[in-house]
Amino acid sequence: MAQANIQAEIEAKTRFGYRRHADQDFGAAEPAMHGVVVVGAGPVGLSLAIDLAQRGQSVVLLDDADRIGEGSRAICFSKRSLEFWDRLGVGQRMVDKGVVWQVGKIFHGASLLYQFDLLPEEGHKRPAFINLQQFYAEAYLVDRVTELPDISLRWRNRVVGLDQRNDHVILSIDTPDGLYRIGASYVIACDGARSSLRQMVGAEFSGQVFEDQFLIADVRMTAAFPTERWFWFDPPFHAGRSALLHKQPDDIWRIDLQLDRDADPAVEKHPENVRPRIARMLGHDQFDFEWISLYKFQCRRMARLIHGRVIFAGDAAHQVSPFGARGANSGLEDAENLAWKLDRVLRKASPETLLESYQIERSAAADENIRESTRSTDFMAPATRQEARLRKAVLSLAKETEFGKRMVNGGRLSVPSIYETSLSTADGEVWCGGPRPGASMLDARIAPPESGLEYLTDAFKAFGRGFTILEFANGAAEWPDGVGIVRIGGISDSLETLRARYDAEPGTAYLFRPDGYVAARFRHPTREAIEAALKRATGYS
Repeated sequence: MAQANIQAEIEAKTRFGYRRHADQDFGAAEPAMHGVVVVGAGPVGLSLAIDLAQRGQSVVLLDDADRIGEGSRAICFSKRSLEFWDRLGVGQRMVDKGVVWQVGKIFHGASLLYQFDLLPEEGHKRPAFINLQQFYAEAYLVDRVTELPDISLRWRNRVVGLDQRNDHVILSIDTPDGLYRIGASYVIACDGARSSLRQMVGAEFSGQVFEDQFLIADVRMTAAFPTERWFWFDPPFHAGRSALLHKQPDDIWRIDLQLDRDADPAVEKHPENVRPRIARMLGHDQFDFEWISLYKFQCRRMARLIHGRVIFAGDAAHQVSPFGARGANSGLEDAENLAWKLDRVLRKASPETLLESYQIERSAAADENIRESTRSTDFMAPATRQEARLRKAVLSLAKETEFGKRMVNGGRLSVPSIYETSLSTADGEVWCGGPRPGASMLDARIAPPESGLEYLTDAFKAFGRGFTILEFANGAAEWPDGVGIVRIGGISDSLETLRARYDAEPGTAYLFRPDGYVAARFRHPTREAIEAALKRATGYS
């Protein structure tokens, strides 16, 4: 079945259409009030709404369309994103449909320059990456939303006005039945790169827009290529430029081709002009087009992600180039970072100042992603003669040396950020490895498959959505109430990988935040030390 038909079938199933809501019957002077309104039903907005609802928060989710998005768009989803989606109840469905991969190959001309493996070690529940068309990801998330009564998903509800008050926000919303207003304690803007809410709060994007153009073509064909990421510098079929090949489900292949800066987008997008380029690459023309688009790199972000009671996430807050799969994955990291903090603030379990850590942590992550994307762009599409000479020298060195290979940049792939903030308790003891405070959880096997808790990420999910302690037991620890405990006892070969990954000794303990990041770690934990770390991690430092 052609992807266009597959997408049409999915859209038909998730095309809710417009439905009038009882909130529209409230008087204009007294709009209905809600705790959280999320604007934008893309992967970030949907995931954030699900996370909040699973924590017991009621969420209104607004989108100005009446169906999932069009075209494949984002296709690479990272291990970290899959672990987040596991906690939302959709991870397995994503993996079952997606194309699993972990090996990438870099070519120079017609020759293989080197290859890399993103997850060479065993003992992880989720793969390094899957490739999955964004419309599938959105469809599965929408299905999950419909299972949660605490989410009110409202299609064809377009925000046209925003009025910030001292302790809430009033939104004006346009619908086929006319305007209505609702209020919210907090509004989360996940409405994409052209965010209307960003304009309404008077915020700007700052950063760089690159002039280089890239052609995206999703083609349907039967091919024997392995499920790997292939990237070419100066390939024989596209001389002087770069190219990328990825496999997607349903025999769909993503192809990116660099174009001249002065290429006419309207002309280049015509299928009759794209076909010869793809045919030269593949060596045949036995393929059908499913989606064609052109784009330019943009590496930009908002100076502040929080404007009063309006908080920005995903592409509404920051943009990066698609090479490295840092766009959607960083947006999902925004969602998991924000959800537990906003939940605690709404429950008055933490001060409102906890939200400032979202600004600090995710701004730093955006800077890191922009920095890496900019470096990738400069290497793949050198703008000056000096940059071109440097790239030529690096590619030449990479054929013979390991350090040369490390300098080649065909898009550094998305990795979890490390948060350097006041929420983390600094190490007070000597460590030779393991995830440090501010780093994300490392998965490993902890039990037999029949246990149902085979992996550490399974146990983390099972112990709820609060703080969790990983304890390498010696029987002496006393833990605070309300904290989940994953106790690793005894000595067995099956646990050696876990112990090595966490540099663990008897008595070692890690305190994980609700988003799976390390808040603190101890060689000889005490109840007092854990309570102090909890206080710091919940915004009371």
